[in-house]
Formats: sequence, C-alpha cells, structure tokens
Amino acid sequence: MSGQDASRGNASKAVLHQGEEATVTFREMKLEDIPQIIEVEHESFTVPWTADAFRNELLHNQYAHYIVMEQDDRIIGYAGMWLIFDEAHITNVAVREKYRGKKLGYRLLKELVRAARTLGADKMTLEVRVSNLVAQNLYAKFGFRPVGVRKGYYSDNHEDALIMWANVRDQE
Repeated sequence: MSGQDASRGNASKAVLHQGEEATVTFREMKLEDIPQIIEVEHESFTVPWTADAFRNELLHNQYAHYIVMEQDDRIIGYAGMWLIFDEAHITNVAVREKYRGKKLGYRLLKELVRAARTLGADKMTLEVRVSNLVAQNLYAKFGFRPVGVRKGYYSDNHEDALIMWANVRDQE
C-alpha cells in the first residue's frame, strides 16, 4: 500500500471446514509476492494480469493499493484498488481455488474496505461480470448496488460488466 500501514499484519480467523478455524493474515503486497499472485490470477481469471502489470502497479501507480491474504506464509488471496481522492476503485479480488467457499473472500473484501476507509475513501466502485452472481452477492453484503452496465467490457467474450457502487464511510 505504498508505505501505508492500513493492512500490515492484521490477523483474523476464518472457518475452513465446519468446526475448524485457520488464522489468516493480511499485509501489503510486495514485489516478491508476484509469482504467487500470478498463480492466484491464473486460477481465478480467464484473462489474468501479467507479472509486468503487477510490477507496474506496485512501482509506478501512485493510486494503487494491494493487499495479500496469507495462511502459513502462503498467499491464498489478494485484492487491489486505486484510491483517487475519496473514491476507491476495486481492481481485483481473488482467492485460490481450493480456499473458495470458506468465507475467505468475505474476509478479504472486508479488509480491503477497511483499508480504503483508513486511507480516506468514502465510496467504492467496481465492475463485475453480469454472470458472476457469487461475486455480486458478496459485494451486496458490503452495500454495493448496481448503477449501470459497461457493454462488452470483458475482452475474452465481450460479456457486459455490472457497475456497482457503495458508500463505505460508515461501515464497520
């Protein structure tokens, strides 16, 4: 997060299997994380970002803030946003395939919203595939509401993107 301590070392428990909890930690993404981030990208997206794209985000984009979610020193998810004035635009939210369905995406997004608020964001926005109802339902839990559509937004199949916004200033 470009020198910010908004997410450094924050630990929480997440349910992995019924009755079983595991501690996950959150911290700023670092350049040396990129190889693991690329693994998560390829498990999560049909058109994954490249290592160079992440390197550019971390080194040259003054608006970019990225966090990783770790378990046992292994990155199991990450999320990013661009913070411009009082608005945060979520760029990515991804969890490794074998960790999905365990409420870890919720924890990751909660941490990203907390970091955005700490950095001064009042509102957040994102685009999500119109077919990705799981993600849309997750975002709705944080107050994201659909406000429009970007026609043909995704380059792989020209699927539309749903534009969602949330006011996050007063969220816990």
